[in-house]
Amino acid sequence: MQSPPPSTSSVAQQPFQTSPPPAMGQPQMLPGLQSPHMTPQMSPPQSPHSPQAGMPITGQPPMAGPSMAGPPMAGPPMAGPPMAGPPMAGMGRPFPGAPPLGTGGPGIAASPGYPQQAGNSEPVCKKVSLTQVIEDDQVKRGGQVFSTNIRGQVPPLVTTDFTVQDQGNASPRFIRCTTYTLPCTADLAKQCQVPLASIIKPFASLPKNENPLYVVNHGETGPIRCNRCKAYMCPYMQFIDGGRRYQCGFCNCVNEVPVFFFQHLDHMGRRVDFYERPELSLGSYEFVATLDYCKNNKPPNPPGYIFMIDVSYNNIKSGLVKLICNELKTLLEKLPREEGAESSPVKVGFVTYNKVLHFYNVKSALAQPQMMVVSDTAEMFVPLLDGFLVNYQDSRAVIYNLLDQIPDMFADTNESETVFAPVIQAGVEAFKAAECSGKLFIFHSSMPTAEAPGKLKNRDDKKLVNTEKEKTLFQPQKGVYEQLSKDCVAQGCCVDLFIFPSQYVDLATMADVPSHTGGSIYKYNNFQVETDGEHFLRDLRKDVQKSVGFDAIMRVRTSTGFRATDFFGAVHMNNTTDIEMAAVDCDKAVTVELKHDDTLSEETGAHMQCALLYTTLSGQRRLRIHNLSLNCSSQLLELYKSCETDSLVNFFAKSAYRAILNQPLKNVREILVNQTAHMLACYRKNCASPSAASQLILPDAMKVFPVYMNSLMKTAPLLGSTELSTDDRAHQRLSVTAMGVEDTQLLLYPRLIPLHNTDVSSEALPAPVRCSEERLTDSGMFLLENGHSMFLWLGQGCPPDLIQSIFNLPSLAHLQGHMVRNHLNIFRNQMKECVFFLNETFSYLCGFQIVRQKDKPEMLFRQFLVEDKGLHGSSSYMDFLCYVHREIRQLLT
Repeated sequence: MQSPPPSTSSVAQQPFQTSPPPAMGQPQMLPGLQSPHMTPQMSPPQSPHSPQAGMPITGQPPMAGPSMAGPPMAGPPMAGPPMAGPPMAGMGRPFPGAPPLGTGGPGIAASPGYPQQAGNSEPVCKKVSLTQVIEDDQVKRGGQVFSTNIRGQVPPLVTTDFTVQDQGNASPRFIRCTTYTLPCTADLAKQCQVPLASIIKPFASLPKNENPLYVVNHGETGPIRCNRCKAYMCPYMQFIDGGRRYQCGFCNCVNEVPVFFFQHLDHMGRRVDFYERPELSLGSYEFVATLDYCKNNKPPNPPGYIFMIDVSYNNIKSGLVKLICNELKTLLEKLPREEGAESSPVKVGFVTYNKVLHFYNVKSALAQPQMMVVSDTAEMFVPLLDGFLVNYQDSRAVIYNLLDQIPDMFADTNESETVFAPVIQAGVEAFKAAECSGKLFIFHSSMPTAEAPGKLKNRDDKKLVNTEKEKTLFQPQKGVYEQLSKDCVAQGCCVDLFIFPSQYVDLATMADVPSHTGGSIYKYNNFQVETDGEHFLRDLRKDVQKSVGFDAIMRVRTSTGFRATDFFGAVHMNNTTDIEMAAVDCDKAVTVELKHDDTLSEETGAHMQCALLYTTLSGQRRLRIHNLSLNCSSQLLELYKSCETDSLVNFFAKSAYRAILNQPLKNVREILVNQTAHMLACYRKNCASPSAASQLILPDAMKVFPVYMNSLMKTAPLLGSTELSTDDRAHQRLSVTAMGVEDTQLLLYPRLIPLHNTDVSSEALPAPVRCSEERLTDSGMFLLENGHSMFLWLGQGCPPDLIQSIFNLPSLAHLQGHMVRNHLNIFRNQMKECVFFLNETFSYLCGFQIVRQKDKPEMLFRQFLVEDKGLHGSSSYMDFLCYVHREIRQLLT
């Protein structure tokens, strides 16, 4: 039944187990209660944040409050004019205003952790240490097996190292939720204002010690689906009538079981082949799709990769073109391949361009590559079919020749103008002609100003910052690029953009196509081969080699009572339900907002199923299924206990970054603060035991939520500052839109690692410390990284022997700017385990900078110390906490 699965993604090799899976030290599912959608016989584990969910910061035990019925809390009306534009996703009505930038909470004279209390009016705010919360969860749940056999289980934190055993619900590597207990009614949801959402990473990489996904092949009949709602066969289907029929767990429709699929039930009413069929006993698995799921009912061809290199004056002069051509010679040997295959099925093609496009015929029969020029960029076509997209192994010699010749061919160019939209159009046309999907890797350096479709002009206007019109800086230019996105998605053409700007390029528009086709955007400001080359090459290697599904379409189905209403990601939506991606890779996540359309039942819980239809590397059409069951409760305390802060922050970041396209930053920041206050006030009023109003009480699972929220408010897209580059702000906005929970967690709370007491021979990293200047020491050496940037900070009093051992220099004073490159290599060799570990653990490999205490570049480093006051007048964590506390008290009175 199961075909031997290939594996660009994580897909299994061994036959499916015919006996219950070994529980790896976990209790097996109880007989008769195995189905993951059944009510657990024990209360689900508490939130990973704590031993006792609902523990107030002040140390009071929670009170199991009655369900919060009645009208929503009345907050005072919002000051100022009503909001312009649609509200942010997940937001209810607006509340009282946020702190203006630059005004934190009350001025506090006491030590940061313990502010003075001026009578009863001054709030008692105590900072919670995020690094301690992360460490505690690692101690408590690290190294353990997380078995997915219980409904509504809260997984360990994303920062915790754990192993997942799939026993009927999808692994948290594939799906995480903002809460694992949904409120039973829309009124309850409205009352607490905790957004209900799931973050789905359908192609997530699995560690080597976890089983890849099994592949189920039902032959020509294809996967079994509910006749009414079209949900796929999964553990939530209930077999009845001796196994001849089944009731759908999503819409309750009763369906006939196909003859070939029939199996008897045991004395507990469960099929006797339960453990032999992945689709009955696992949360995640794949089906081989039939021709009905293919375009024009024909099996797809293997995908193509086209490398498109801007050969204008800047890129030739900087040495970038030569660097790319040299790298491709080795990189093409490592194109992604199916598990066990000797070579990659991916076809490759090459284009160079400036104002015109040059296509290359690299057919294996040729002695030399042939160039064909298309100068009419208004009507783009591909001048050759045969010999453009080729098998690398067959044409290796010709391709080598070409890569040797390209830098010399354009060595004397003076052409500085470029086109851009026609380059993408050419890629789409090439894939159309070859009847395949694929990826474009575009290496580009400047704003496209040559006369052609998609020509752009400079619209960067700093006078718009902090005005109603600031949103236009983030909005892409409509027209050509909007249509290109649709064409790309229709053809399954994903665009990855590597951009090397030395000035404004209107990235909001240039990155519009990548951000709607499942693509990635890599940006290297003022690129220099010596200092940035290695960073770029690491990004390129990872990008070319990662596992990808092509021409993908995803749908999220839910059981009755709630549904998916909004979607955030590098995706295209043609209608309200189908999430289309020209390609989906292991780093891309889609955040899905959920809303009630009826009452949910505590007894049956809530089910969701994510189905992703895609094409594998070898050209097989597949369906990847992820199922998850959640608890439902009419007690708000249960919802707060099951919250996951990291997922909440992922949702808030994405919805805020979308909202700034339609409304002023000030409004968006206000909504963020108000919703934070409202969620916490609702907990205080309905779930916590009575205590002095001056005490700040937070739900245990959300006790570090204010740290993240304050950090989000300090990110470049949400800071109205003329000192920030418009392109950098647009780049971060678009990058975050496609991020999973791990990536947003690290971006918003960077790791600050003290290296001065590291044993360089040990593989273990020192524990990170709080992201604050308080933690830096004059004699210390700290590594800071957030997934996009990496800094090595050196204190003025760094011991000479430490500098000698790591940089091979007598003292810090000898570390000259122009020599940093060599010192960096020495540092990397000394600390290679540490840096390798960091680079392996996040998606976007980092640019690396050495910063000395009190040197000018230290300003850049300091803006990543997110617990401190920001450079552009944003609050410290302490000020923000006190401000939110004041807002909560105002709401409660």
